[in-house]
Amino acid sequence: MITKQVILKKDREKSANNRHPWIFSGAVARVEGDPENGDVVDVWNSRARFVARGVYNDKSQIRVRLLTWNPNDPIDEQFWQRRVSRAVAGRLALKQNQNTDSYRVVYSEADGVPGFIADVYGPWLVVQFLSMAVERHRRTILNILVDLMEPQGIYERSDTDAREKEGLVPVAGPVWGEVPPDLIEIVENGHTFLVDVKLGHKTGFYLDQRENRERISKYFEGKEVLNAFSYTGAFSVYAAHGGATRIINVDSSERALQIAERNMLRNGFGGRDDVYAVADVFDILRAYNEARWKFDVIILDPPKFSFSKRNVEKATHGYKDINMLAMKLLKRGGVLVTFSCSGTVSRDLFQKVLFGAAVDAGRTVQIIEQLSQGSDHPILLTCPETEYLKGFVCRVW
Repeated sequence: MITKQVILKKDREKSANNRHPWIFSGAVARVEGDPENGDVVDVWNSRARFVARGVYNDKSQIRVRLLTWNPNDPIDEQFWQRRVSRAVAGRLALKQNQNTDSYRVVYSEADGVPGFIADVYGPWLVVQFLSMAVERHRRTILNILVDLMEPQGIYERSDTDAREKEGLVPVAGPVWGEVPPDLIEIVENGHTFLVDVKLGHKTGFYLDQRENRERISKYFEGKEVLNAFSYTGAFSVYAAHGGATRIINVDSSERALQIAERNMLRNGFGGRDDVYAVADVFDILRAYNEARWKFDVIILDPPKFSFSKRNVEKATHGYKDINMLAMKLLKRGGVLVTFSCSGTVSRDLFQKVLFGAAVDAGRTVQIIEQLSQGSDHPILLTCPETEYLKGFVCRVW
């Protein structure tokens, strides 16, 4: 019987009653039973009524990560088996897709496994344990994944700031089975890519853009393309496949661009007049404007600019600056494909930023498509924070 309890302040249970999975420290009136971090606790409202059950962590601003709203639902191995199995079942279509062998199989709160991410890269799994809620149960969760997915090996990339905010130390390295090679070859929509799961961004590849890369392929035929923040060149491979005549890849990482060039070669696009520029995107966009360069299509897929609500304003200045510069660089009728992956920057706010950029650039801009994260990154209706990737395809006159 659970005797460890978190009692909420008066009238602070509304979000939990609506099944939002986070209880913040400011909503807590008191804690009873002296729970240790990682312990399962019951959450009660100020009128001594059961609200939900979750995992406690006094090192985090998210004091309790809620797991169930059923008082008769124990947090045991069968609980995690049900949650992970449900997530795997939701990706069955991707698992059976002969043209794609890499996707996200468990997505944190959206799949009811808060703070845990598992990505499939062919026969390999790359995982992140980013919360105390799953850290305590890591062996159970890993064993379940091994049984369900039968991977060749599992590599951990729990080396992000999110883990430190939970009072956990960063961890990276092999955790089960064979150690993956430094570069893994994957297939996405029939294209092949080399992925650095050990040192690359996130778990190695931006799986969340898979459907967007395919969707925008129709804009590239006969076009000169600027791929800013190009990383390992995934958008560029799709652009070349779509008929782009020349692609300028810009990234601050020389290693990422080396892999990008190898990815183009692996897909049969060698001997082209493409460019791989190691540079700061802000600086090179300004330089291109001064040189009066013009492009048919520009892709802006920057890293996260905002990590908390405190720096949203600074982030919006950054988004406005790069989009204004990009709009100025486009030919009349050119296409801007622009993204924000900052969770604290809403779609509405990002659209307003683009409005401001259009005004400052002196260009007429039409939104012709709206983009989001892939279907393997589902958005939980009761947790809007699970939506983070926003994209717009714009026609610029």
